[in-house]
Amino acid sequence: MLRSTITIYTKNKMDLLKIAEEAFATGKKHPQFKPGDTVTVAYRIVEGNKERTQLYRGIVIKICGHGEKKRFTVRKMSGTIGVERIFPIESPHIESIEVNKIGKVRRAKLYYLRELTGKKARIKEKRVNSKTIELAND
Repeated sequence: MLRSTITIYTKNKMDLLKIAEEAFATGKKHPQFKPGDTVTVAYRIVEGNKERTQLYRGIVIKICGHGEKKRFTVRKMSGTIGVERIFPIESPHIESIEVNKIGKVRRAKLYYLRELTGKKARIKEKRVNSKTIELAND
């Protein structure tokens, strides 16, 4: 009796979580990108009663999660200091994502970039037509 009650409770709880996720899903279409690509994320920031859009341009070093919970980490150099920021794909604050360069890497997680600085931290660019990048951004 107790075991069946726990099972029913767990199933109901999971159903509620799915309903909540679907309610908060933005349904925006973002371009396909992968680790090593250079992207520009237009992120809406609310400061008091003002809103502004901040462009964050950097290299995608990691994509993790699946479905609505997918998130990606973008690393940029601010002067000599590396700054990383994690963005959820389904965030309502993301206005747009633009792919600037397609990188040529052989890893899914580019953590080794954290130790590299200067010219060593560059990623080779995959040669593609500008039409391919435009199609990715649409």
